Amino acid sequence: MRTRHHIVIVEDDPVTRAKLAAYFVAEGYQVSEAADGEQMRSIIDQRPADLLLIDINLPGEDGLKLTREQRERSDAGIILVTGRTDTVDRIVGLEIGADDYVTKPVEHRELLARVKGLLRRLGNSRQNGSAASSLRCFDGWTLDLARRTLRAQNGTYVEMTRAEFKLLAVLTANPGQVMSRERLLHEISRRDWDASDRTVDVIVRRVRQKLKDNPRMPRIIVTSHGEGYFFAPSAS
Repeated sequence: MRTRHHIVIVEDDPVTRAKLAAYFVAEGYQVSEAADGEQMRSIIDQRPADLLLIDINLPGEDGLKLTREQRERSDAGIILVTGRTDTVDRIVGLEIGADDYVTKPVEHRELLARVKGLLRRLGNSRQNGSAASSLRCFDGWTLDLARRTLRAQNGTYVEMTRAEFKLLAVLTANPGQVMSRERLLHEISRRDWDASDRTVDVIVRRVRQKLKDNPRMPRIIVTSHGEGYFFAPSAS
């Protein structure tokens, strides 16, 4: 029998937490409930989570802190659940390691679809983790997909957030192809894009800074006005 995925719901409101738990149990998942970070750690110590649903606005340690902590310790899927709609929260959440986010009030069917999609992608990623070539070299930089690192020509490594790495990985996989903001955001977080969402632009700006790619005359990540961005470096 296939082992059921273990989902840990970290939510301080008992009613919301119970409703989410009951819904996912009915869908065939093993579900654990935690009201805060301490309870979450206790649960995970007993059985590692396949996926964490973490509310950002928790008392004490907030969801962003827990996300950062868990990303350093495991490769479990992380979906942030928040009542906040500020772009900064979304960007910070993606950069510190969240795979996706949903905004309250949560529509259970949409959340289920996101959970299924994320678990499927994580499974495929682990199966394909031994791909023959994981190195992408350009303009003196080396992007190592297997080790999730970016190395400069002088051998120094540049720290990258999860969202920055995903964006660069997507762009380098499609050289010369214009990637719309909608597609880039979908690849980074599996979310739909709208015209007021500046998440992609902020992440592109930060990646350019790390690549020393002049935003006024970019050579690596080029803006296609009205369309999106494309990767256009010289190979090395």
